[in-house]
Amino acid sequence: MPCDRRPTGSRAGTSVISPTFGLQNTTGGAGRRSPAGAAGAGATSVSREQVLKRDGTSVVVDSSCAAVSGRWYSPYDGATWSAASDVDIDHVVPLAEAWRSGASGWTTSRRQSFANDLTGPQLIAVTDNVNQAKGDQDPSTWQPPQSAYRCTYSKMWITVKYNWGLALQSSEKSALQSMLNTCSS
Repeated sequence: MPCDRRPTGSRAGTSVISPTFGLQNTTGGAGRRSPAGAAGAGATSVSREQVLKRDGTSVVVDSSCAAVSGRWYSPYDGATWSAASDVDIDHVVPLAEAWRSGASGWTTSRRQSFANDLTGPQLIAVTDNVNQAKGDQDPSTWQPPQSAYRCTYSKMWITVKYNWGLALQSSEKSALQSMLNTCSS
């Protein structure tokens, strides 16, 4: 059976990921991942598999169509991985950051669309422990370890925030400006 994991029928246009970024955690922000994994490490989801296939090369899948091996380059740290288990799918703008920036007023459907956005730069395959170190931080407190990628990352962040109508805090805006200053003309 071919591996076409796109939702069909009553699931078309919806996702298997049901982010619950309205639930508060101890830091006052929303939970970074939903119980379903929100396309994170070890999650079995349509979005995770699509990003792994999109961002990887020579991707091999198992009988359940889950990516198991291939080649993934993590632009955050410059590492290359061959096991899908070493790769997380990062929400460039973390779910909790989106919540703090305006998503708290969204419908569940809109939050699901945001969490599973494959049309913009919101989801990217990266080294798992680098993604975990990022957590739900914005660019004022976390930037990709590979400084050469910071220009691209800042543009991705701004695109996501703009496309989804999310607010920028002043410290975040200052950090993004500094990152944009690293871009060559």
